Amino acid sequence: MTKKQIEDTCEKLVTPIIEEFGCELVDVEYVKEGATYYLRVYADKEGGITIDDCVDITKKLNPKLDEYEKEFKDAYILEVSSPGLLRPLKKDKDFKRNLGKMIEIKLFKPYENLGKEFEAELVSFDAQTINVMTDKDEEITIDRDNIALCRLAFEF
Repeated sequence: MTKKQIEDTCEKLVTPIIEEFGCELVDVEYVKEGATYYLRVYADKEGGITIDDCVDITKKLNPKLDEYEKEFKDAYILEVSSPGLLRPLKKDKDFKRNLGKMIEIKLFKPYENLGKEFEAELVSFDAQTINVMTDKDEEITIDRDNIALCRLAFEF
């Protein structure tokens, strides 16, 4: 299975389990770090996900994933956790949840006079683009394929 197929399979398996615990699936990623593969499941819920939620989801998900052990080929470590405050905005539901909020944007290619990294207010989005309002009250459209990272902007 490819990386995308593993992530898609895991997403299908984990979604009903996560919903059973009153949580929402935020993201699934399958990555190699050093010599080790990780299958990471990020879940959240109103008020935040707890360690007990993560343990419960892991216990129910593990036997389901074991059925695909031969197809995944490589051994991996399963991690179920909160996506954290600085999680990337990737899916439509992430953008919808954050409309009207300030976001941090990092681009692959610079956008005119804004450069490759800037903050702006998320105004709208569709499948191919996001529209943001800059600090100069200029609304711009950014191709989602040009976004290297997009997340909520926080001042610490």
